[in-house]
Amino acid sequence: MHHELSLITTIAAALGFGLLFGMLAVRVKLPALVGYLAAGVFIGPATPGFVADVALASQLAEIGVMLLMFGVGLHFSLKDLLDVRRIALPGALLQIGVATVMGMGLAWWWDWSLGAGIVFGLALSVASTVVLLRALEARGVLDSMNGRIAVGWLVVEDLVMVLVLVMLPALSGPLGGKGDAGADLWPALGKTLLQVGAFVAFMLVVGRKIFPWFLWRVAKTASRELFTLSVIAAAVGIAYASSELFGVSFALGAFFAGMVLRESELSHRAAEESLPLRDAFSVLFFVSVGMLFDPMVLMNNPLHVLGVVLVIVFGKSLAAFVLVLVLRYPLNTALTVSASLAQIGEFSFILAALGMSLGLLPQLGQNLILAGAIISIALNPLLFTAIEPVQRWLRARSSLARKFERPDDPLAALPMQTPHEKLSGQVVLVGFGRVGRRIADDLTARGVHFVLAEQNRELVEAARERGIPAVVGNAAEPVVLIQAHIARAAMLVIATPDTFDVRKMVEIAKALNPSVQCVVRTHNAEEAELLRKETGGRVFVGEEELAGSMTRHVLDSLRAKAVH
Repeated sequence: MHHELSLITTIAAALGFGLLFGMLAVRVKLPALVGYLAAGVFIGPATPGFVADVALASQLAEIGVMLLMFGVGLHFSLKDLLDVRRIALPGALLQIGVATVMGMGLAWWWDWSLGAGIVFGLALSVASTVVLLRALEARGVLDSMNGRIAVGWLVVEDLVMVLVLVMLPALSGPLGGKGDAGADLWPALGKTLLQVGAFVAFMLVVGRKIFPWFLWRVAKTASRELFTLSVIAAAVGIAYASSELFGVSFALGAFFAGMVLRESELSHRAAEESLPLRDAFSVLFFVSVGMLFDPMVLMNNPLHVLGVVLVIVFGKSLAAFVLVLVLRYPLNTALTVSASLAQIGEFSFILAALGMSLGLLPQLGQNLILAGAIISIALNPLLFTAIEPVQRWLRARSSLARKFERPDDPLAALPMQTPHEKLSGQVVLVGFGRVGRRIADDLTARGVHFVLAEQNRELVEAARERGIPAVVGNAAEPVVLIQAHIARAAMLVIATPDTFDVRKMVEIAKALNPSVQCVVRTHNAEEAELLRKETGGRVFVGEEELAGSMTRHVLDSLRAKAVH
């Protein structure tokens, strides 16, 4: 049976060498994923010695993509997607267009055909969802406003690429590749739109009722292994079925599967149960990328590689940066989205393979795409680390950056008709997500005046429609808290899950109003203790507060029972 063990051999080699190279990368102060990529190169066909099965590794990596996207869907509701549509939809479409033109410019410079330029440009325009999610999760900002915008942006990119994959075979003939003259383009495009629409409708209408109900049925068996099996089966099974029946990508299918299962109260447990497998298979994704890479392209075509990396890391990121600022979002959001897009991944590989099979893209094009992917993925964590220093540098030295960061925006200041009595002794509420909305509803019900500060323009508009005084912007900027009249406020309540700017918010609030009380939300016990010492305010930790409330209920019930 030894000749049938290629699957086991591939998994063992990928995980083993991934662990070894990942540890070496961490020891030299590099991200672990750089080690995973190096492990892939080491066991790939382009280097001497042991060679793993590339095809099997790619399929295993697809499972990792499914599980990762499923986990994102469990934390990302349809409302979250709709909340960011005004920036994610136009931003993603324009950024894809700009990056594609940049790639076509390189292809023209190298005397490639028009078809090769289009495929090459599209491959450079779409970022890797896997890399983005790992970066956002590592920094604890996946559920923040900036995280939701970045994820929504990439979901739009994925939807566009699904359409591109269908249209490309029909266009390959007139573009100089294999195929007909494109007579089947419109029927194929119409069919794809119907399939995607049918899939989304099915998941949102039928799936959100059936799958949460099924998860509850499994949970009632009290079997942990059955529950874990149901979660993994749902993620992989729905992703596969969506691809076979509706023609959408595995990643998109798994994402919507997670979104509908989020309707269940067991969604947090589902995310926790799938985490170990998700982490293991995401390692296989990076290793499989490294296995496809031929290091000789760095020696034979260094200037080509440099041009590709510049387009990926700087060109399309700069385009996204400008677009976000033009859409009147803060500088921090623009930098976060730019760093998120400064890499390419799974869809780029699929486009490159399809372009080669259609005779549009030369072999050098695929090698350059892989080289750009590996280098940009390795650099991406460094770009995220540079967000704060770059933001401080731009604010300190560029009056233009400060001007673009807070343009003449009607949402950046409170409405003129806001009663003055509501702007003294009020609560300043930062964040209008799920927790923030609950706090706002309770304050409103009790007649407590408050002012909302929120980065999402759509949420600010919705709050104003409800009669809530609200300003748009990052509360870590003094001008936002000043607009919220923090100087006369009784309390600052920070309900946003993004804890990176909490200390700055509290510091600014205390400087403007030394007597203001601060209430902070966090999910991390260590972070909570640090915030208590630094802010001197009340810090709520999700798990601790839930446990405390349940304990008080138990003790009160026992005391009441003892009295009777």
